[in-house]
Amino acid sequence: MSRTIFCTFLNKEADGLDFQLYPGELGKRIFNEISKEAWGQWMAKQTMLINEKKTQHNES
Repeated sequence: MSRTIFCTFLNKEADGLDFQLYPGELGKRIFNEISKEAWGQWMAKQTMLINEKKTQHNES
């Protein structure tokens, strides 16, 4: 059963995330204020930024 929250990014009621993605206060805030739809948009944007900027996460 999904929970409905007011998404502060989309400024509308939407389905909330299923679980807290990050620990601590930031994780609680994301869980309580960011919808699945907004999180999906962020993941797509993040992927685009990584691919366009050729960001390397492991510089061995």
